[in-house]
Amino acid sequence: MKLHDSVDRILRQKGSGVYSISPDETVYKALETLEEKNVGALLVMSGDTLVGLLSERDYVRKVKLKGHSSTELKVSEIMSTPVVSVTSTATVDECMHRMTNKRCRHLPVVDDGKVVGVLSIGDLVNWIMSVQDATIHQLEDYICGKYPA
Repeated sequence: MKLHDSVDRILRQKGSGVYSISPDETVYKALETLEEKNVGALLVMSGDTLVGLLSERDYVRKVKLKGHSSTELKVSEIMSTPVVSVTSTATVDECMHRMTNKRCRHLPVVDDGKVVGVLSIGDLVNWIMSVQDATIHQLEDYICGKYPA
């Protein structure tokens, strides 16, 4: 495990399942799906095409704070677009920089126009913590004179 590991490696470990919603659905339906799936964002898909991303942040900023009704608004009216995404060959380090620079918490992984997974900031932080833990153990083994068999 390294910071220059590819997104593909993370997806193989965590799985590539994604949760999505149609742009024509109501925001209320999106909120129900977020709750049901226990996730912070949904990909907005028109067929197989990624057209946006809907996050809890979008709801708070574009519906709740402006006094709109989530039962009347469509997902397409509040989704974030264009979507910040990466390919499966991107590295963990590149993803962290992209999330920081674009101020986003979810990155769809898109190869050749097809969504192959999604990463959250939590996925990347967990990966980095695992990398650090492995490095610490290797250093401890080195200092203590333990060598791999």
